[in-house]
Amino acid sequence: MSDIEARLAELERGGLMRRLRLISGPQGPTVLLEGEPVLLLCSNNYLGLADHPRVREAAADAAMRWGVGAGASRLVSGTMTIHGRLEERLAAFKGTEACVLFGSGYLANLGVIGALAGAGDTIFSDELNHASIVDGCRLARAETIVYRHRDVEHLEWCMRRHGTRDAQARRLVVTDSVFSMDGDVAPLELLVDVTHEYGARIVVDEAHALGNLGPGGRGAVAEAGLEGEVDVIVGTLGKALGSYGAYACASAEMVRYLVNSARSLIFSTAPPPPAVAGALAALELLCERPHRVQRLRSNARALREELAAEGFPVAAGEMHIVPLIVGEERAAMQLCQEAIERGVFAQAIRPPTVAAGTSRLRLTAMASHTPAELRAAAQQFGAAARRLRIDPADMAPGHAERELGPAEVSEESARADDLDGAAPLGANAPFDVERDRAAVAALAAEPRRAPARPPAPPSREEIRVRVQTPDDAEHERSAAGDAGPFDGERDVAAGARAA
Repeated sequence: MSDIEARLAELERGGLMRRLRLISGPQGPTVLLEGEPVLLLCSNNYLGLADHPRVREAAADAAMRWGVGAGASRLVSGTMTIHGRLEERLAAFKGTEACVLFGSGYLANLGVIGALAGAGDTIFSDELNHASIVDGCRLARAETIVYRHRDVEHLEWCMRRHGTRDAQARRLVVTDSVFSMDGDVAPLELLVDVTHEYGARIVVDEAHALGNLGPGGRGAVAEAGLEGEVDVIVGTLGKALGSYGAYACASAEMVRYLVNSARSLIFSTAPPPPAVAGALAALELLCERPHRVQRLRSNARALREELAAEGFPVAAGEMHIVPLIVGEERAAMQLCQEAIERGVFAQAIRPPTVAAGTSRLRLTAMASHTPAELRAAAQQFGAAARRLRIDPADMAPGHAERELGPAEVSEESARADDLDGAAPLGANAPFDVERDRAAVAALAAEPRRAPARPPAPPSREEIRVRVQTPDDAEHERSAAGDAGPFDGERDVAAGARAA
């Protein structure tokens, strides 16, 4: 047996083997999963724009005008007028002086972190940051100190003790604003205050915040009123904007520096014009029709409420990412498969993406779902769990959406650690959540209301009919008697696009 075969066998034994699942058709609320119709509840297409007619037309027109690929890196001949247009619009949208596009969110974090910290410098990173941040810290060759999740006191303790010997050394704090696996929000105001107090820079990754948080979906930085106080805002074009690629928004001086220093920008082909044009059209739609943001928030509330009614430890709120933490890897896969057989697809997430003992189904609401679909899906998850003899009430809860302020923390829940006597997590532990950690604390027993009698969920045949409807019809759907039409675009005559 080769070493590759041995490794594959080890993954299989541990319940960690992965495979690619084939989706047919566009990323709408319903899709064909390996030929079977399902409601899609694990896509990052949060605003439902990936298959919007205007976005698709913009991408197609750009392919005819500029071609399919950029043909070179940004600093050679790959920067086209369409790149400049999107960069200008993103900078205005995020409230910064300038913006630069990257090929992906992963490349953006690698490039930005590597440009702002290197050998002899110190990076302070939240323990649940995305893998692209984790790898950016590793590749930067700086000393990396990991502070406890959303724990500003621990970050400050770490900053008092690390990176202070060399006055010329740089210090960088990096965090997600919305954490991808739990949907909780970083305490950005406090993080910025501590960063500035210690003369450091801060990078905030807004990948999962754009399109939901802040005025008009501008993100968590805008929601906190921190425009101009964050050194670099990283974001993606591949989630709420429904396309592919990423960006870094910052001051004009910082963007000039990144263009000259971010290796993942310098040595990568520029983003393809169709993807850039599609993202630009999606951004215009977001600005013109901010009700999509409200629809996403409303759908998130509906999903959370029905999951709680089914007994799952899900808090009320408007965050579109909802974890169902099963715990054991195989159990998460079984729940995923049982839900698929009931017509709902939410992928199981296992180590190393999450810590050992916290495998989960990561549910994501989209603006293009209807509340009725989400309620029916929650009921199917409840039925699937009970079919597998998994008590939803026994699952571990995810992190609270927001960190409590000091006045809200009870004496019982206040941290008992003496931070001055503790060792920095980053000094003694492996860098990220791939390490084996104890399973999260079990949910404290609390009374839960009995689930209401569910309405009949849509049948597979009803889903199949909708999946096979012409593309534009997905944007003409309305939740009759539920929440009204998706938006006014459905009134466009059906043949308006025909030549």
